[in-house]
Amino acid sequence: MKRVLSVIGLFLVVAFGFAAPILAEDAAPTLTIPAGAEAGPDFDAERATTAWVETLTPEQRAKSDAYFEGGYVLDVLDFAYGLGIAALFLLTPLSRRMRAVAERVGKGAFLRSVVYAAQYIVLLTVFNFPMAWYRGFQREHAYGMANNGFGSWMGDQGKSLGVSIVLGSLFVGLLYLVFRKAPCTWWMWGTVTALAFLSFTVMIGPVYLAPLFNTYKSVPEGPMRAQILSLARANGIPADDVYWFDASKQTKRISANVSGMLGTTRISLNDNLMNRSPNESIQAVMGHEMGHYVLNHIYKGLLAMGVIILSGFAFTAWAFDRIVLRRGAQLGISGISDPAGLPLFAAVISVWFFLMTPMTNTLVRTQEAEADMFGLNASRQPDGFASVAMQLSEYRKIHPGKWEEILFFDHPSGWNRVQMAMRWKKENP
Repeated sequence: MKRVLSVIGLFLVVAFGFAAPILAEDAAPTLTIPAGAEAGPDFDAERATTAWVETLTPEQRAKSDAYFEGGYVLDVLDFAYGLGIAALFLLTPLSRRMRAVAERVGKGAFLRSVVYAAQYIVLLTVFNFPMAWYRGFQREHAYGMANNGFGSWMGDQGKSLGVSIVLGSLFVGLLYLVFRKAPCTWWMWGTVTALAFLSFTVMIGPVYLAPLFNTYKSVPEGPMRAQILSLARANGIPADDVYWFDASKQTKRISANVSGMLGTTRISLNDNLMNRSPNESIQAVMGHEMGHYVLNHIYKGLLAMGVIILSGFAFTAWAFDRIVLRRGAQLGISGISDPAGLPLFAAVISVWFFLMTPMTNTLVRTQEAEADMFGLNASRQPDGFASVAMQLSEYRKIHPGKWEEILFFDHPSGWNRVQMAMRWKKENP
């Protein structure tokens, strides 16, 4: 179910606590270009790339490599752990008892599926807590990337669970309505339902969901705000405000986004980016994020995800029916419209999305590379872009092998991003 919820956009970056102060713009870090990457008649893009990467110490590279490579193992463990949880629901009376509770409480098939889904999401969260704690709290602190305490982190988890119960249960209720109305062709109509719901969460996210977890405020008047809005206007983005949010209460990571759709577009950057990065890097990052908007990556991403969901639902329909035919009586599942079959549905679709990980990574990585190039052309800050790539290397392996990047990276590697920026710098002296 964890992967199913991720498909409908319910994994949110959450935070809880007091807002960190913003540095005054005149106190912002300054950009330092390493020797070998400075502009000049003998500028060489490959030498400049190496110069930027060598600003990282061997210890820093070893730490980020260990963090990122450890994520490969955790992804596999998460997948296997999820299948184990599904087996717990299906091979014990638990799922059938949850269905019985839903039948007693819910009047009507739709409400029964919603009640079952709510129980399932709560228990899934409880069973998955050890993995969530290790990955989201313990490991982040061990690698020095988290700022929050355990109580704050638990507050985040509670809010995230609340959102998941409301939206996740509604989505499952709608999906089971499709199962009942179209038992043979549900995989087609289910795709339409999933895409509609995903679009809905994307639309309401920046205005109604993100503020539940972070404090959003307008960036104060000054050169930074003026530059960002000027960049937005120059690229046809309908925004008259720029927001910052207090991610530093949770993490040390830098981030920004141009989120929303159909009138809910919002330009946002977190306080870590504002406090830790030079102005040139902020311009480069915002140019990149605006590239996602101008290049219609939200809509293209929804279309690509639609193809993956459609094929995944078709695979699930095939596998689910065969499993129920052979083991349905033992599992206590009568068919696809039986709410007690939700753990089986979640297990099968998670297998599909796990197998599709290289493809989904490639789709996202391609869009990120397109946004990188757009951002360079828009901001004209190749060294700012290279500098922020070094900051992102705190938790991303800087120079993976070719196939490692293809299989495991959902963004271009830091090496490739700096190399692209330095090649742009050579062609645009």
